[in-house]
Amino acid sequence: MISYSTPVLDFDNKFMRYVLFNKLLLKLEELMKNQHIWSSEPPSEQALASTAPFACDTLPFEQWLQFIFIPKMYQLLAARQPMPTAMAIAPMAEHVWQHNGPHQSIINLLKEFDELINESI
Repeated sequence: MISYSTPVLDFDNKFMRYVLFNKLLLKLEELMKNQHIWSSEPPSEQALASTAPFACDTLPFEQWLQFIFIPKMYQLLAARQPMPTAMAIAPMAEHVWQHNGPHQSIINLLKEFDELINESI
């Protein structure tokens, strides 16, 4: 019989969360491309430098997802850095896309991101 210590279980849990988070990021990219909200042109450096939540003063929400959120999350995963401890992206997506039914699949996926991050609290 194999006995697992808490550190091993913690590592396994963290690793599985990273794997799931990576899958969700790939799915988000796919959905955004399929719904034609994936930009081929990056925004200006000035727009990316916004300090407002979701860069709402300089970027449409989908560009914040593509050029800030997704790359930052991939950086954290690649470096095996801790993930955020709290996240609420889906409410912003619901607000921005409240009258856009086709984006509901993206909103649902963002709810999965929020749940995954917030379950560790």
